[in-house]
Amino acid sequence: MDKVIIGWREWIEIPEWNVKLKAKIDTGAKSSSIDVKDLRREGEQLFFTVCLSRKRDKDIEVTSTIHRSTLVKSSNGISQERHFIKLRMIMGGVEKNIEVSLACRKNMLHRMLLGREALQNDFLIDSGLDHLT
Repeated sequence: MDKVIIGWREWIEIPEWNVKLKAKIDTGAKSSSIDVKDLRREGEQLFFTVCLSRKRDKDIEVTSTIHRSTLVKSSNGISQERHFIKLRMIMGGVEKNIEVSLACRKNMLHRMLLGREALQNDFLIDSGLDHLT
């Protein structure tokens, strides 16, 4: 199968949430993350608000089953426990299930970051371009 060429940021769809958002492609990150607030865990269920804009004024309420929890070292070198969920994404005609950590990204430019695990086997990145899909 041919790999889809993508730029350093792309639009992705999350069909189960009926959402389209811009994601930063980051081959330096192993895992992916999405901007959330008001995260609450009850047993194996997670309740949270997904922030869809940088101003954090557009959002959706989501309930999901926890996939796993683990320590993650952020770009500033600080480790923190993060909850991961599984979700289906569509980017450039490729539909796949990925694992995403739930994190506060309010100080970041992009609401979502796609790391190596989400990109492997399906995409080639042209870092000089963006919004190819």
